[in-house]
Amino acid sequence: MHTILGAGGAIGTLLLPEFAAQGTPVRLVSRRATPAGGAHEAVQADLSNRQAVIDAVAGSDVVYLLAGLKYELRTWQELWPRIMANVIEACQRANAKLVFFDNVYMYGRVEGPMTETTPFNPCSRKGEVRAKIAQRLLDEIKAGGITAMITRAADFYGPNARTGVANILVFEKFAKGGKASVMVTDALPHSYTYTPDAAKALVILTGAKDSWNTTWHLPTAPDPPTGRQFVEMAARAFKVPPKYSVLQPWMLRMVGLFDTTVREIPEMLYQNSSPYHFDSTKFRKAFGVEATPYAAGVEQTAASYQ
Repeated sequence: MHTILGAGGAIGTLLLPEFAAQGTPVRLVSRRATPAGGAHEAVQADLSNRQAVIDAVAGSDVVYLLAGLKYELRTWQELWPRIMANVIEACQRANAKLVFFDNVYMYGRVEGPMTETTPFNPCSRKGEVRAKIAQRLLDEIKAGGITAMITRAADFYGPNARTGVANILVFEKFAKGGKASVMVTDALPHSYTYTPDAAKALVILTGAKDSWNTTWHLPTAPDPPTGRQFVEMAARAFKVPPKYSVLQPWMLRMVGLFDTTVREIPEMLYQNSSPYHFDSTKFRKAFGVEATPYAAGVEQTAASYQ
């Protein structure tokens, strides 16, 4: 049994058909227990509830922690450590392997490409939370208490990634006939992971004997476009003029006075005010799998809106 915790997100919805095609039984775990074709069962659980997680994971061979929380620092500080502790204990009780789908906040501002060996040096409060929970899992792996892997992606985009920043600021805007937006500057390169590539990579990794107890960067095209180039690719795919605006930090702070989600963004703008280069060479060399080129991924994502 493969159990997906946070089954309704951008990656979970893509994982299900991959495993269903293999005949692998899948249990979907979410707050609403939403059934889906190809799933063996759907279970409702609050991941911050220890017993609920233990019950949801029971009988699993592999568990995928794909959950997302409200983009709010206080919620992250309160719930992420608890969720990680609950999931680790549940996997230990079930003798299940754990795949943790992580981001890059714990790296902080990085000069040069981010790789699996980039040290944790968070420069944001959300990054401190992500560093804490990732280190908790790494310590458990090192102690021999669990078989697990950490998989990381850059900011993502894709046909089903409706909550991804690129989808919200670019694809959704063009789909509605509006003008796209770019954070801070349009002149710096910024990596994006294509969600179908990430889902397929998770299937490859969990099926490989020697992939466990380490960290993997999921396949991401090696030639990150600038904000301007990304918008231009999307505009060509939608067959519209490449109209966009650059969102400056002061603009976001003003909007944040009235929007609690936007209020959380400014501390993360370091990711947009310097080059953001995510390197997945380790995965490519290990499995010979190339990431989808940006031009193709952007075109396929745009097509999903039409």
